[in-house]
Amino acid sequence: MENILECSNLFKYYSGKPALYNLNVSFPKGKIIGLLGPNGSGKTTLIKIVAGLLTPSSGTVTINGMKPGVETKNMISYLPERQYFSSWMTVNDILTVFNEFYTDFDIARARDMMQRLGITPENKIKTLSKGTKEKVQLVLVMSRRAKLYLLDEPIGGVDPATRDYILNTIITNYNEDSTIIISTHLIYEIEKILDDFVFINRGQIVMGGEVDRVRAERNISIDELFREVFRC
Repeated sequence: MENILECSNLFKYYSGKPALYNLNVSFPKGKIIGLLGPNGSGKTTLIKIVAGLLTPSSGTVTINGMKPGVETKNMISYLPERQYFSSWMTVNDILTVFNEFYTDFDIARARDMMQRLGITPENKIKTLSKGTKEKVQLVLVMSRRAKLYLLDEPIGGVDPATRDYILNTIITNYNEDSTIIISTHLIYEIEKILDDFVFINRGQIVMGGEVDRVRAERNISIDELFREVFRC
């Protein structure tokens, strides 16, 4: 199967300390993949390198056969772990910005999802709750027709009922040829939508595979396997 993302001998140091250490991993096209690991394991660092926001200390990264750059950024829809909107903007302002900036942005889809989530377009960002801000960000990201979606903690700040809607939004609003990489601590919540998983710890890949196959072979959930592998 052809890969959308390949990382080879990847290192990233902060103040001389490795966040990624000789990391080697590939992500196939057309899959929803969980990037799972404890705090400080390197998940966000890897995602930011792929998104083109960080430069690796050494090693190579290719997205659809190309090194990170202008062309690959056009293929990637990135959801950061933190909110990045200006507080004075309204939801409508942000929709307009995305529609003008991204040629693959489907504003009709975005407005429909906003309506279903009960988000008022005229409201300013500063008036929204933390959970509603996260909903807005996810709607914007999933309304692009990208080849690679990078979702860093997409359901961490929302209630359980909204999580179900968000997960359904993820699996119903992306092209089957695209790949979604989800980094999260809420493994039990998301494993039902995952095709594959990757465990990362201390900047290295610990384990990975097809979710259904691993569950069948070990007779445990991915959440249970995570707790077993990373038991303190």
